[in-house]
Amino acid sequence: MFAVTILGNNSAIPTLDRHPTAQIITCDDQLLLVDCGEGTQLQIAKYRIKRNKLRYIFISHLHGDHYFGLIGLLNTLSLMGRTEPLSIYAPPELEAIIQLQLDCSGTLLQYELSFVPLQAGYSGVILEDKELTVSCFPTQHRISCFGFSISMQKKKRKLIPEQAKAYEIPAAYYGKLQEGADYIRKDGSIVKNDWVTLPPAKGKRYVYCADTQYDTGLLPWLKDADLVYHETTYLHDLETRAAERYHSTTVQAASLAAAAGAKKLLIGHFSSKYTDLQPFLEETRPVFASTDIAEEGVTYYV
Repeated sequence: MFAVTILGNNSAIPTLDRHPTAQIITCDDQLLLVDCGEGTQLQIAKYRIKRNKLRYIFISHLHGDHYFGLIGLLNTLSLMGRTEPLSIYAPPELEAIIQLQLDCSGTLLQYELSFVPLQAGYSGVILEDKELTVSCFPTQHRISCFGFSISMQKKKRKLIPEQAKAYEIPAAYYGKLQEGADYIRKDGSIVKNDWVTLPPAKGKRYVYCADTQYDTGLLPWLKDADLVYHETTYLHDLETRAAERYHSTTVQAASLAAAAGAKKLLIGHFSSKYTDLQPFLEETRPVFASTDIAEEGVTYYV
């Protein structure tokens, strides 16, 4: 199970039916939260997201529409009895902001909260957990801002049961075969692992591009991704305004997805000046056909 559930798809100013940026990433039995705009915890409740499975939070940058919902969520998790540790990956200033809010309210969280600082301009792996790998990369925004590349790769090899039985390998050893071990028979002969197993299935990758100007420098991170989320704050007639405000347009996002050979594109972070989002698809799909609007409450499989 590798999927993205949209909790918020709007930009800085919320509307009555669109919320600031927040996404839940389901990676088998654990959840990741990417950005946490105002109202995120209400959206989590509305869409029946299992809070107890939340393991990691990633904050792309410190503009309010991407983290103003965080302190409320953290407090609620504590009030609901959470004891499992929680890690937040974010620009380093966020730790002091959250700590100040906790201190001023005399709040003591009932679980361990740890911060992993993302230093401006850094790119590379920031998390490896089970079959999950998360990398960050800088985007071109007005302040330090990051995108995230999230990969799921099954590390165990696929067993060929009939082959294992033909070589008289006991079932108790199947787990080691899946981990890549050869098998030594009683007569000392070796059964090579690739005689009885197949390589793991190809992994899948979701790339989240946070607020950014049009930037072809992102292409190496988007290349061949199974699913890409890219902001489209404006329709393309406002290309100049987008550049001035360090944002992107429909055509720009679609062009990057096409150039990168991505399989599918989600667009979001819509300016509140727009009430009808259909024109966003009308501009993106001629450039990159496999485009969808990141609709709140909808889950997209990677």
